[in-house]
Amino acid sequence: MKTLTHLMLLTGLVGAPLVAMAADSPHSISFNVGATTDYIFRGISQSQHDPALSGGVDYSHASGLYAGAWLSTQKWVETAPTKTNSDFELDLYGGYRGNVGDLGYDVGLIRYSYDGDQALGAVTPNTTEAYVGASWKFLSLKYSHTISKYFVGWTGAGNPSTRGSGYIELNATHDLGDGWGLLGHVGHQKVKHVSNASYSDWKVGVTKDMGWGVFTLAYSDTDADGTGVYRWSGEDVSKGVLALSFSKSF
Repeated sequence: MKTLTHLMLLTGLVGAPLVAMAADSPHSISFNVGATTDYIFRGISQSQHDPALSGGVDYSHASGLYAGAWLSTQKWVETAPTKTNSDFELDLYGGYRGNVGDLGYDVGLIRYSYDGDQALGAVTPNTTEAYVGASWKFLSLKYSHTISKYFVGWTGAGNPSTRGSGYIELNATHDLGDGWGLLGHVGHQKVKHVSNASYSDWKVGVTKDMGWGVFTLAYSDTDADGTGVYRWSGEDVSKGVLALSFSKSF
C-alpha cells in the first residue's frame, strides 16, 4: 500500500538516491510522483483495476535514519467497505538502514491510513506494521508484521484481532544496461485468524529509466484469484493484472 516509492520497494527497486540539502549536510531529502494503470499492493488491486496517482517525500540522515510520507488515490476501502467517502491512502514510515559490505539491512515502522468516515459496525482498515529487511546485491528479503489490532480491516469469527498477520517477500532485480532492467517478486500474506484470506502472490516485469523518469511494465498474480475472497463490488481484485507505471524522483 509504498512508492511509487512503496511499489519500488516492494519489487526490490529501493528508492532513488536522495538529493543532498547542502554539499556538506548529513541531511537529504527527495520527492516522488507517480502514476499507474492499476495500483497493485501485495498482488491485490487497491484501485479496483482503475488508474491511480501518487506522490511522496523522503528524508534521510547520514547515520542511516530515515522517514517519509506517501499519498495515493485508492478505491478498495470504500468498496470493501470499511469506510465511506474514502479516496486516499496515506503512508507514514520511518526506520534505520545501512550496510556491511554487500549486505544491506533495514528496520522500521509503517502506518497505512485511509481518509473517510468509519462505516457503521466495520473494523478499521488503518494498519501499523513493523518490518525488517536484508539485501545482497540483486536480491532482497523483507518481512512485515502487523502490530495494530487489525490488518487492513480483516477480522474473523467473533471479531478477533488480526494482530500478528505477516507478509514475507523475496525480490530480485537485474540490470540489462542502457537503462533497462528486469524485476521479479514472490510473497506470501498470512492473515491471522482468517485463513481463507491468506494467499501468495508473484510479479515479473521490466523497467526502463528514461533519465527523466522510470517506466515499469509488470504482470502480477495471486493464488486467491477466483476464490471470491477478494471480490469487492463485483471486481476480483486478486486476479492477474498487467500494469504500466511511471515514477519520477527529484
